[in-house]
Amino acid sequence: MDTEFQTNPLIERLPKHLKQFIKPQNYEDYTPINQAVWRYVMRKNVDYLSKVAHDSYLDGLKKTGLEIENIPNMYGMNRILKEIGWAAVAVDGFIPPNAFMEFQAYNVLVIASDIRQLEHIEYTPAPDIIHEGAGHAPIIANPEYAEYLRRFGEIGCKAISSARDYEMYEAIRLLSILKEAEGTPKEEIQAIEKRVDDLQNDMGELSEMAQIRNLHWWTVEYGLIGTVEDPKIYGAGLLSSIGESAWCMTDNVKKLPYDIRAVDQSFDITKPQPQLYVTPDFAHLNQVLEEFANKMALRTGGLSGIRKLIQSNALGTIELSTGVQISGVFTHVIEHEGKPIYVQTTGKTALSNREKELVGHGTEYHSEGFGSPVGKLKGINLAIEDMSPRDLNAYAISEGQKVQLEFEGDIIVSGEIITGSRNLQGQIITISFKNCTVTHHDTVLFQPEWGTYDMAIGKKVISAFSGPADVRSFDLITHVPSSKTIKSKKTPEREELEGLYQNIRNIREGKAANMSLEVTFEQVVQNHPKDWLLTVEITELAHQGQNVVLEQKAIKHLEALKVIRPELDKLISNGLELIFDKATA
Repeated sequence: MDTEFQTNPLIERLPKHLKQFIKPQNYEDYTPINQAVWRYVMRKNVDYLSKVAHDSYLDGLKKTGLEIENIPNMYGMNRILKEIGWAAVAVDGFIPPNAFMEFQAYNVLVIASDIRQLEHIEYTPAPDIIHEGAGHAPIIANPEYAEYLRRFGEIGCKAISSARDYEMYEAIRLLSILKEAEGTPKEEIQAIEKRVDDLQNDMGELSEMAQIRNLHWWTVEYGLIGTVEDPKIYGAGLLSSIGESAWCMTDNVKKLPYDIRAVDQSFDITKPQPQLYVTPDFAHLNQVLEEFANKMALRTGGLSGIRKLIQSNALGTIELSTGVQISGVFTHVIEHEGKPIYVQTTGKTALSNREKELVGHGTEYHSEGFGSPVGKLKGINLAIEDMSPRDLNAYAISEGQKVQLEFEGDIIVSGEIITGSRNLQGQIITISFKNCTVTHHDTVLFQPEWGTYDMAIGKKVISAFSGPADVRSFDLITHVPSSKTIKSKKTPEREELEGLYQNIRNIREGKAANMSLEVTFEQVVQNHPKDWLLTVEITELAHQGQNVVLEQKAIKHLEALKVIRPELDKLISNGLELIFDKATA
């Protein structure tokens, strides 16, 4: 089967740093048990969610090309998603939050192509194709919600993280992998659970990324819509969990009106949620998102924005009032009267304007960092960026002139002007000096022997955000997760069981089968007595074929399983309800 992912123009226009996360969806890797798990969950979901999900869910299943009987082929989905302006790509489990949200900004749905084990059929903390294919995809067929998702991605990918956020991402990724893997020692799971708990209890002040992830969780993943008294489900985590979609509708889960306070409500990905938020409509989601965005450094800039970037210890960007953008790892800021007066990066840095790198100001040129004053000249009300050519001449700010520029807060730049550059509005955005010294009181910030001094012009910092202004300025093809998803082990016993599942699938689809229903059932009871899902499927086919004897034997076996394995009671009962309720409806 062709597993190339370039089947939708939206995917082709993704930047390279996002394409590094995409992997092929090898459809042949899905086993007959995987297919049976998908079918069980989807049949149960459609049956139950038709009563409690938002109207967009069932309509969206049809529009996005999702089938109940088969795990979706993502690249077949892409042909249909293209019609509603979206695309889908496969990834390996959790990817970093900024990348996940940036995909959304490009109208691309990220789908973990693995599928949960039969043992975790009700819920798994690991992202899988049930959660993301059957959870996220149907709702994006609603145009208003799809725009919210896109806008969320656009804003969310600019949120500034803390160093602790990345530790949390790695810990949760590892926990989800170990919990989903077969045979992980209990002590190993307990150790990583403790690590996640310790991190959750010691996050300090929540970063922008932590806060916006909270908003994402309580809307996109676990959102309810309607009224507190009569909510409907639209969050993908609920739509894809046959256990939690029923649990969340009980009085055991507190329902709260959705508002900006949800940014401070953290969550535990490994447990059912004790409270959920209800939005009156999808438009309200955008209102809350904008309310939060207005508080982000992306829109407020200033000293606090620079401090957030320094604390993140990661690649970020500040934008000055002229539009010049400085991208790098920010390590220092000098302040005066609550305002930044000098900013400093360390390591590779690039200058841009309108998200396009300025010629001659890439990371090769600024390989060891970049520093620049911010603000107005002392004693002069007119900022450099607002000066006319006459003003500039009056203050000797022109090529070939030796100047001493004293900024508010006592940053002094002394040197000979070589050249400068302007933006489209004619404002000066950079000035380059030779034989230049930059000082702050007794501290030397730049000295002549270091070469040319380039100064960015701007009276204030209007924006600060995660990532570079121009993604082409940096080599962002660097992501190597510390953990990889673990595939199921192939044992002779497992392969025999897979063969029995395939045999039943063949019978249901009218294809040639290796053995009859009766023989298949005998093999299950004899060799795989703990398996329950295949016996449910056998019961279904026996009922349809009016094979009363086999039907009764299968039901008796399932009832015995409930006694031996009480945790299966609800799953088995749900499976039988699908068979017999439909028959009597």
